[in-house]
Amino acid sequence: MPAPVLLFTYNRPLHTQRTLEALRNNRLCNESELFIFSDGYKGEEDKADVEEVRRIILGFDGAGQVHLLENDRNKGLAANIIDGVTRVVNDYGKVIVLEDDLITSPYFLSFMNEALDRFEEEEQIGHIQGYCYPLPALPDAFLIRWTGSWGWATWKRAWQHFNPDGRFLLQQIESRGLARTFDFNGTYPYTRMLRRQVNGENDSWAIRWNASLFLKGILSLNAGKSLVQNIGLDGSGTHSGGDNVYKTDLYAGKPIIRIPSIREDESARRAFERYYIKTNSFWAKVKRRLKRYLKR
Repeated sequence: MPAPVLLFTYNRPLHTQRTLEALRNNRLCNESELFIFSDGYKGEEDKADVEEVRRIILGFDGAGQVHLLENDRNKGLAANIIDGVTRVVNDYGKVIVLEDDLITSPYFLSFMNEALDRFEEEEQIGHIQGYCYPLPALPDAFLIRWTGSWGWATWKRAWQHFNPDGRFLLQQIESRGLARTFDFNGTYPYTRMLRRQVNGENDSWAIRWNASLFLKGILSLNAGKSLVQNIGLDGSGTHSGGDNVYKTDLYAGKPIIRIPSIREDESARRAFERYYIKTNSFWAKVKRRLKRYLKR
């Protein structure tokens, strides 16, 4: 039986429509139970868009069974995801999670369900990731001590490790001298993201999930060829920007899962570090800002 699919939506009708259309093209969609969590509107300015999203959802007939869960107020993305994942994973034991700006390949659900089934009892793996950075020469699937948030899956046994207390997570990372490792040898500011969450400057659930599994030494199984494309990097989302550095083509086939041993793939970790240097260094950011300025 395929894992239930959770889709979190808010006020972007066009993005939601494209996400659902891509999901319908997945080979296991018509066998999957789909839970759609529609966040409530903040006021009159977004009421019409939220209602349009709900009309689109009610017209979707591509899944085995569709449940629309409407929030009567705006909970925000983090609370919506934390509550929704907890609710469904406790009932079903496993979940596949999408947001309303993610285009999936036709093999996304196949890959995720195969990985969920194969590693259901493997305590050292707690997360499955469908999106991959545009990196060359990665294996079809690899293990890494990191979690992303663009098309992912987990089990009840792993979600129990999620700690929403960012302050505790930050204290543990810093007191144990793990910040540089958490930040991929200092190439990406994950520790700073967590500190900003603690300070109320962001409300990221994803950085807390990343830190929760990192501190437990639990790995993520990642697709090495991206099965997910983010179409929300157009400034339309709550946490989206206008950068194109994360744009990737969808892989046309189904990645083969070959994991010779349950340990982090060091070559993949180094590839992430090189990518972060290329995209997140001071000069890389200056170059992107200059390009945006010249476009305007």
